[in-house]
Amino acid sequence: MFGRSLAAWEASGSRLRQGADMLRPTWRLRDLRVVLVGVVFVLAWAGIGYRLFQVQVVEAATFVADGEDQRIRVEEKAARRGTIFDRDGIELAVTVDLQTVVADPLLVADPAGTAALLAPLVDGEVADLTARLSQPDSRYTYVARYLDAARAAQVAAVIEEYDIDGIFFEKEPYRVYPSGNLASQVLGFVQQDTQDGLEGLEAAYDEFLTGTPGTQILERDPDGNPIPLGELLIQPAIPGVDIRTTIDREIQYVAQQAASQALTDTGASSATIVVLNPRTGEILAMATAPTFNPNNRDSIDPAAVRNRAVTDVYEPGSTLKVVTVAAALDQGIVTPEDTWWVPAEYEVEGKEEPYTDVKRVEGRHMSVAEIITTSSNVGTIQIQEMLGNDLHYQYLEAFGLGHVAGEDIPGEVPGLLRPVADWVSATAGASTAIGYRVDVTALQMAALFGTIANDGVWVEPHIVSEMIQPDGSLDVTVPSQRPVLQQETARQMRELLQAVVEQGTGSRAALEGYAIGGKTGTTEKFLYEEGIYSEDDRISSFIGIAPIDDPEIVIAVVLDSPQGEIDEDGTTAELKFGGVSAAPVFAQVAETALQALGVARNGQ
Repeated sequence: MFGRSLAAWEASGSRLRQGADMLRPTWRLRDLRVVLVGVVFVLAWAGIGYRLFQVQVVEAATFVADGEDQRIRVEEKAARRGTIFDRDGIELAVTVDLQTVVADPLLVADPAGTAALLAPLVDGEVADLTARLSQPDSRYTYVARYLDAARAAQVAAVIEEYDIDGIFFEKEPYRVYPSGNLASQVLGFVQQDTQDGLEGLEAAYDEFLTGTPGTQILERDPDGNPIPLGELLIQPAIPGVDIRTTIDREIQYVAQQAASQALTDTGASSATIVVLNPRTGEILAMATAPTFNPNNRDSIDPAAVRNRAVTDVYEPGSTLKVVTVAAALDQGIVTPEDTWWVPAEYEVEGKEEPYTDVKRVEGRHMSVAEIITTSSNVGTIQIQEMLGNDLHYQYLEAFGLGHVAGEDIPGEVPGLLRPVADWVSATAGASTAIGYRVDVTALQMAALFGTIANDGVWVEPHIVSEMIQPDGSLDVTVPSQRPVLQQETARQMRELLQAVVEQGTGSRAALEGYAIGGKTGTTEKFLYEEGIYSEDDRISSFIGIAPIDDPEIVIAVVLDSPQGEIDEDGTTAELKFGGVSAAPVFAQVAETALQALGVARNGQ
C-alpha cells in the first residue's frame, strides 16, 4: 500500500510539473521585439528629457540669444556730416540726400528687359546691368547711385509703367560743393561711398565732421518686415560739427581768377595767392592754379589737388630782405637814413663769384631806404654783416620761419631754417640775407609781412574761425600772438615798403586811391629732386600790404617759372622778375579785396 502511494505521489508530482510548465510563459520573437521597442522608447524619452534639460536649463541663455539674433536687428544709422561754411555762413561743403536704385536679382523676372529700360535713364551699360540683375546667388545689387530728384522720378515712372518687381529706392548721403572749384584745395573732398575725408579740411577735421552714428534695434520677421509690437529701440545719431572758415567767398573768387589769369599771361606752371588779415590772422583767401572741381573728380590731375600755399616750399629771394633790414633797425644798428658806399660787386670769402645787383654796374652811396627800394643785394649783405648771424637767425625764427604758420591748416609743412650753428661758411649769412638757403611757404611769408603790418606783432594764421557743436555751442579759434619788432621799427619798415611801390621795383603793384607797400622777389628755382638750381626757371613773387598807412590785408603772390617778356611804353620787361609778373597780380586782387572789405580810396 505504501508502494502504491509512492508511485501515485510521483505520478501526481509529474502532473504538477507539467501543469507548472503549462503555466510558465513562453518567450516568442514578437515578445522580444516589444521589449526592445519599449527599451528604445524609454531611452529615447530619457534622451529627450536630457536634451530638454540641456536646452531649457543648461543652454537656455544661449538659445535665447540665438533667437534674438534671428529676430532682432541692430542697424547703424549714419550721422549727418557737418557743413563747412565761409566767414558769412554760406555753405562751401554740404551733405544732401540723393536716391540710389538697388535691386533684388531673385525678384527680377526679366533681367535683360529691365536693364534695357533702366540703363539709358541712369547712364549705364545694358550688358553690365543685365549681368548684375542676373546673379543667381545675390539678393542685392546697385542699379544706379546718387540720382537727383528728377532722374529718380524718371526711373520710378518706368518701374510703375512696366510693373517691374525687385527694384527699390534708398536714400544715400552725398557730399556737394555748391561753389564748384572755389577754395577746392582748402576744402578737399570726401570718398562718396564712405563719406570719409580724403583731402583738405575734409580730411583734417574728419573726426569732428563725421559725427557719431546712431543705432536702431528692432524685431523683424524672416522676410525682414518689422514685427508689430516687437522690440524697438532707437539711439539717434549725433550730427557732425559744423565748421565756419575765415574764407571770404568774394575775395577767394577774385584770387582764383587772378591766379588762373596769371598762368595765361605769364606762362607760369603754377600760381599761388594768399590773402591775410594781419590783425586777426584770418586767411581771407588761399588760391592755387591750376585748380579742380571736387564735384567732378574723374580726371583730376593729382598736382592740382595740392594746396601749394602750404605744401610747396621755395627760396623767397628779395622778399626776405625785409627781415635783414628790420632786424638791424630794431637793434639800432642802422637807421633808414644811414648811407654808405655800396660797390657794384661784393666779394665774400668762399664764394667764387662776387655778389652783384641786377642792372647796376657802378658803385655808389646808398641809404638803407634806397637799398630796400632798389632791392640791392650788395647793400643788404653789408647790413647783414653788421647784424651778425646770431641776431639774424633769432629774427628769422621769431618771424615764424622753420615752423608751421598755423596749427589748423591741412598739409602745411614747416619749411627749412637751418640752425645758426650750421652757418659755417662765410657765405651762409650773405646768402640768407638775400633770401637763399631758407625754404618757406607762401603762407609763412604772408604772416611775416603781416607782422610788419600789425605793428610788429606776429599773429598765427588760421582758416577755421569756429566749430559749431550739435547743441549750438561754439568753439572759437583764438590764435596765438607774439611780439617780434618794436612798433616804431614796424612803422619804419612800412614806410620803406611804400617807397618800393612808389619809387622802386614794385611800381606795378600800385593802386589808384590806395597807398600800397610791398616787396618784390626773384630767385633761381631750386630743383629739389636734382639738388641743383635751374638755369632757366625762376620763382617770382610780390608780397604787399594795403593800405600801408592802416593795414587791412596782406597779399602774397608766388609764380612758379613765369616765361617770356612784355613790352610797355617801348620798354621790354622780363616776366621772370617778381616786379613784372607778380606785382600786377597783387594789384588785381588787392583792389577787389579792399572794396569788398569796405576800405575807401583816399579822399573818398
